[in-house]
Amino acid sequence: MSETSNSPFKILVIDDDRLIQIVLKQALQSQGYEVILASTGIQGLEQAYQHNPALIISDWQMEEMDGLELCRKIKSEPSLSAAFFILLTSRKAVEDRVEGLDTGADDFLSKPIEVNELKARVRAGLRLYQANQELQKLAQDLQTQKQLLETELSEAADYVKSILPQPLSGEITINSRFFPCRQLGGDCFDYYWLDEDNLVMYLLDVSGHGLAAALPSISIHNLLRSQSLPQASLYNPSEVFQSLNKVFQMDQQNYQYFTIWYGVFNRISSQLTYASAGHPPAILLSPATASDLQVEQLMTRNVPIGVYATHQYYHAVCDIKSGSKLYVFSDGIYEVEKSDGKMWNLHSFINLLTLCHQQFSTDLDVILDAVKSTTGSQIFNDDFSLLEVKFGIE
Repeated sequence: MSETSNSPFKILVIDDDRLIQIVLKQALQSQGYEVILASTGIQGLEQAYQHNPALIISDWQMEEMDGLELCRKIKSEPSLSAAFFILLTSRKAVEDRVEGLDTGADDFLSKPIEVNELKARVRAGLRLYQANQELQKLAQDLQTQKQLLETELSEAADYVKSILPQPLSGEITINSRFFPCRQLGGDCFDYYWLDEDNLVMYLLDVSGHGLAAALPSISIHNLLRSQSLPQASLYNPSEVFQSLNKVFQMDQQNYQYFTIWYGVFNRISSQLTYASAGHPPAILLSPATASDLQVEQLMTRNVPIGVYATHQYYHAVCDIKSGSKLYVFSDGIYEVEKSDGKMWNLHSFINLLTLCHQQFSTDLDVILDAVKSTTGSQIFNDDFSLLEVKFGIE
């Protein structure tokens, strides 16, 4: 039996009886093992550090440091603890065996020594040692692969963030936050001027998490950004949805679907044409009077993209007052488990948005901090994105 293809297993024998040392050494060397001898517990510990044996056979009764104390020191040292430890003893009482096992011993060998039993117990111990070494190597390999995967996912997440739009300023101001729960997520959003008068904005959420959700999300983003969606005008939300539904049927997309909110704002007419497909409503906060606030939920009753091949999609139109704010988001921002174990909900999130707007001049970080404070949860279990669109001067 070999520790590697070129070197035998090392076995450390510790006993203050010279005759026992000779018997054990001869029996073990005849099996092809490399045997190291020590006469005291202290010397045995030094030899263990020097040779890092696969298996240790130690007498229980020794001066200065007995077998139990030696076993305790060996098992508490990470570089030595994998060694299979056999206590050599003439003790027969169950409580003695229990004490030895509690100290960390892996097996016992009774005196007087029976050579065949010695060889069998050593073979069994080395099999366990070898299996443990292989498991440790596998664990190290898995950890290495995990670190490589995390690095690649982090790089992919950086790419996703790099394709998201920068804040928009001017007559219309847009800020955003993007929080994937596993480095990568299925959320994606964009906003840009289709021409000098029409601003498009959308936010989508692919089912699932991780790379499987991120890849179709990026694909949809690139298709819309390149304005190459077949048979659809990007000015018309329902046409966009119809075309996306043809391209991204879930039976052809690993059974993944996605929800989306899509709007086009015309700055001349101050009208927003919008549609949602299985997505949370966008929340429009508009000044009603000097002291009052109008809250509207902007959504259309369309199913998610990819679910039904023949579904007909519809859009709606609303007027936008100067000083209004529009919040577009994915459900991960309000599907939060509170500290009491109950789930937060959309209604509570809308109330929080309204309260934030009334109490102080909000920004997205203030809103996110308010969500964490209100729910008592510092962790979001799902991906989420949040857009804040300000129309005109407040």
